[in-house]
Amino acid sequence: MVPMSVPLYLTADLRRMEESARGATPPLMERAGAAAAALAARIAGERAKDVLVLAGPGDNGGDARIVASLLRERFFRVALATRPDEIPAERRWALVVDGLFGIGLSRPIAGDYARMVEHANRQRCPVLALDVPSGLDADTGALHGVAVRATHTLTFLSMKPGLLMQAGPDHAGEITVADLDVATAGVRPQAWVADRELFASVLRPRPRNFHKGMAGTAGVLGGAPGMTGASLLAGRAALKLGAGKVRVGFLADDAPSFDAVTPELMLSHADEVLGTDLDALVAGPGLGTSETADALLGATLASDIPCVVDADGLNLLAQSERLQGACERRRAETILTPHPAEAGRLLGIPTAEVQADRIAAARRIATRYNAHTVLKGTGSVIVARDGHWFVNASGNPGLSTAGTGDVLAGILGALLAQRLTGESSAVLGTHLHGCAADELVRDGIGPVGLTAGELVDSARRVWNRWLRDRPALADPSDAA
Repeated sequence: MVPMSVPLYLTADLRRMEESARGATPPLMERAGAAAAALAARIAGERAKDVLVLAGPGDNGGDARIVASLLRERFFRVALATRPDEIPAERRWALVVDGLFGIGLSRPIAGDYARMVEHANRQRCPVLALDVPSGLDADTGALHGVAVRATHTLTFLSMKPGLLMQAGPDHAGEITVADLDVATAGVRPQAWVADRELFASVLRPRPRNFHKGMAGTAGVLGGAPGMTGASLLAGRAALKLGAGKVRVGFLADDAPSFDAVTPELMLSHADEVLGTDLDALVAGPGLGTSETADALLGATLASDIPCVVDADGLNLLAQSERLQGACERRRAETILTPHPAEAGRLLGIPTAEVQADRIAAARRIATRYNAHTVLKGTGSVIVARDGHWFVNASGNPGLSTAGTGDVLAGILGALLAQRLTGESSAVLGTHLHGCAADELVRDGIGPVGLTAGELVDSARRVWNRWLRDRPALADPSDAA
């Protein structure tokens, strides 16, 4: 379980907080050790059980030594090891405490410490990591060589973004935050874990006196030959997430004029959609990269319609300085939704460089293109135009299938059409998309074999549940 609606801090800011707490009583290390010992005792259960504590050379090792001492006082049988040869080979552990390395690690774990990590990972008992699992980068979620696979992580001062991104969820297990009663030292948060409570004011049920015009009209541009399904997925998602009307415009001359699955969609040629009165526009699902597609994206970016640019729209944007300039000049809300390879194209860097620091990459895209940015992946990074950023913790491997990005684009388009801001649309839509997948998995649908089309109805159920207990607004425009 990941704590929601909590701030995120990078290592540089955490160091400032630690510095502000120097000289405090009791010392920070004692507070951390006490919090960790209490959690360790709860995880291990009955007293007199065997606990292995692995202690490294720095402050994390100091925390571990305090944990070992306090657990002994609670009558646990504790082995404290700082080298592999200090680990009793014949013992069966009730718990392993990982206190090898914390947030300061910047090089691969090797030698004796790597062997200690591997020993911890071979155990069948719970493993509690102190601050972050050793070997996991606290800022990026990347691995420094080998890394501990913990069942529980007690992280100090604040949530770390690396626990939620890339390898973080596979290594951190259940996360608990212990703030240790340390003030933020004047470091104002610029980032949060994505959650609906951050934008609770826009989550209001519709008043009885409501009509479809109040829910806006969303348009979808895409559907080049052989790719009409992507546009239909986006259109269906936009309609079922609340847009009053949805127009889907195809590039393919042989595209369908009627959707038997969702007959409420209005299907036509892409040129016709651009000529209608729209409140939001999704450009990119199945768009292709033809000259016609380029012209359609250019018209989208030149308009004052709030828009989502996805898929081939991003590829066109990445290769055209003209389109880039149009995007940078836009005043209307703009949301870009790249996956890592598309992000690399937008920045002109390799995909591996994007993944090495996803937060930095997403922030660069948001600044360069003057757009709210959703960098998709494990722990999607959402960066608003004003610089605030978020990491989304919902979702599961079921989303790793064709079409789920088209559904996300449609959801975002629906929220924009209903006059939510770009920031609230990006955060709520991305979080909702992941929650819909999580609900399907809880119901036994996936993660293996989950399909994009199944996400749409699940997202609708989750969205309506979020709205159910909120008081209605007298004027729905207040939700903007």
